[in-house]
Amino acid sequence: MLPLYSQSICRPYIGTPLRCVRSVLRLGILAAMAVATVAAGDDRELVKLPEPMQAHMLGNMRDHLATLNELLKLVAKEEYKPAAELAEARLGMSSLGLHGAAHMAPFMPQPMQEMGTGMHHAASRFALVATDADVERSKASLQQVTAALQEVTATCVACHSAYRIH
Repeated sequence: MLPLYSQSICRPYIGTPLRCVRSVLRLGILAAMAVATVAAGDDRELVKLPEPMQAHMLGNMRDHLATLNELLKLVAKEEYKPAAELAEARLGMSSLGLHGAAHMAPFMPQPMQEMGTGMHHAASRFALVATDADVERSKASLQQVTAALQEVTATCVACHSAYRIH
């Protein structure tokens, strides 16, 4: 994984976080379009879940996406403390009970479970980095926040690239 801040996309925008976040969002949209383009020949592993659990998992993922969207907004406004609190509460290790992770895990392949746990760990690490950035307030801390958030989304991309539930 290469952190986004080290790539050319964000380097010109350091000091203007909103422009960097917009560039990252554009890349995400392009990636989603690429995934949709190959959906006809979808070779991801199908994970069969009972219907109620499938609906529950999709709801969790929509909540994760909404949370990521809110985190991007908060980071763009340099509101790191609220971003840290939100990330830990809704995505971090503290959120496992909220998402019913224990009863979902037995239905997932082991690598999928590990990716999910990896996402929750990455979100908790993001919360720590964002908390530090709230105190430091520097270009370096913005880069660290952006990199930590990218680690969260990288686990999402990895899992969604490997698995599908319908």
